[in-house]
Amino acid sequence: MTILLFILGVLFVALGIAASIALHEVGHLLPAKAFKVRVTQYMIGFGPTVFSRTKGETEYGFKALPLGGYVSMVGMFPPNKEHDGEVRRSSTGMFQQLATEARQAETDRLVEGDENRVFYKLPIYKRIIIMLGGPLMNLLIGVVLFAVLLMGFGTAQTTTTLAEVNKCVISAEQQAATGQTDCTAEDPAAPAYEAGLLPGDTITVFDGKQVSSWEELSGWIRETAGRSVPLTYERDGVEQQTTITPLLTERPVVGDDGAAETDDQGNYVTQEVGFIGVGAEQALVRQSAGAVLPTVGENLANIASVVVNLPQRVVDVAQAAFSSEPRDPNGPMSVVGVGRIAGEISSQDAIPLQSRVATLIGLVASVNLALFVFNLIPLLPLDGGHVAGALWEGLRRRVAKLFRRPDPGPFDMAKMLPLTYAVAVLLMGMGALLIYADIVKPVSLFN
Repeated sequence: MTILLFILGVLFVALGIAASIALHEVGHLLPAKAFKVRVTQYMIGFGPTVFSRTKGETEYGFKALPLGGYVSMVGMFPPNKEHDGEVRRSSTGMFQQLATEARQAETDRLVEGDENRVFYKLPIYKRIIIMLGGPLMNLLIGVVLFAVLLMGFGTAQTTTTLAEVNKCVISAEQQAATGQTDCTAEDPAAPAYEAGLLPGDTITVFDGKQVSSWEELSGWIRETAGRSVPLTYERDGVEQQTTITPLLTERPVVGDDGAAETDDQGNYVTQEVGFIGVGAEQALVRQSAGAVLPTVGENLANIASVVVNLPQRVVDVAQAAFSSEPRDPNGPMSVVGVGRIAGEISSQDAIPLQSRVATLIGLVASVNLALFVFNLIPLLPLDGGHVAGALWEGLRRRVAKLFRRPDPGPFDMAKMLPLTYAVAVLLMGMGALLIYADIVKPVSLFN
């Protein structure tokens, strides 16, 4: 059963990513057709064609290698300049020859009626709309999925219902020094246990103040060490009262992410606070629509920080893959790593089914936001590279007009082909490295 659940989790995310790629290309396809550019192909995957069907002037289909997709538009490059009445076919350098052949290949694709339907003749703003259509589709998918996640399922939040009640208090020093986890006769009794609280109780009033959240309650407990305060709780639908005296003890300082803070030597940072010895239950709490965009913004900021430091992050992955160094769980990973995490999540029987489904939806949403950010990198062959080229053309024309110079014409993207191929090789190398690392030293959420 565990293996089946693992496979189902992988399939869920794989289909989600495949659908995201298909819709990304739709984001390019629709504006291209709206602006009358002739689109010859809409393909999911690369390599040999597995299945296709032509509708109108466009061939729609799937290719053998499911590593992305593309929309093929005519006239991506301007034609070669004529020389002595003929198209110039020779050049003095390999890179020039590469650009010349690419332009000629684009020219050879044209048919009668394409004169004003080529991509390079579009106004700059239309070209930018077409190239941004794909990334913006991924952003839209991410926003919709986060809306489903936050408003439909909710986010895991700590409640005021007790999940556990400790019988004694073991100091952080004892735990660090001896690894002690069981109570001894010398350990003081935990205040919550002495007060008669049990797992499943819901604390409603503390020291005469209505409890609205676990964070609020924790703050009050920390501030009332050594003082007996009245406490009201609900058990099996019946409200009951007791008195509790938080114990002053050293506890680890917990950061905003919920993890215990450590110093430069790796030791826990502690502070003396009030403590009653309980653990709270977590539950999915639905959020309002107003929480969606801030959550998307936080995720975009985190992804952008990874992309900005991508070269160093990839080096870190390589060092971890070929040494005993640990893998950074917040570093980049391939679709293999994402699929493995999806399988781990779906196969955890201890996690409620609703929480597992919500986490998988969040995973697909995050992948879409990552595709949005990554495709905005201003390098060919990424969408951001085409946008940068269009903006550069606009700047050149504006400067020429300002200084009353002749219009320089469209920016010849064919000249950037050597850089495009170099970036493509780097991207393929990075992908291969990440896949290797995700196989030999994968990121694991539960081990």
